[in-house]
Amino acid sequence: MLILTRRVDERIFIGEDITLCVLDIEGNRVRLGLEAPKDVAILREEVQQRYDAEASNDAHHPQIDEAKRSA
Repeated sequence: MLILTRRVDERIFIGEDITLCVLDIEGNRVRLGLEAPKDVAILREEVQQRYDAEASNDAHHPQIDEAKRSA
């Protein structure tokens, strides 16, 4: 893990097309701005965990396809 210290309005470039900017710092909260192509998914950790849990649940309970239901 790379650890960096940044101030408000300072940026970090990730590759050629992703930019992270520190917008504001208030107490223990940091507001970040992210610029990335539309095809790059940017998710908060809790949202990614929810997607992972749903995918895991779907894998344990596969859907019965219509052909098997009608047989």
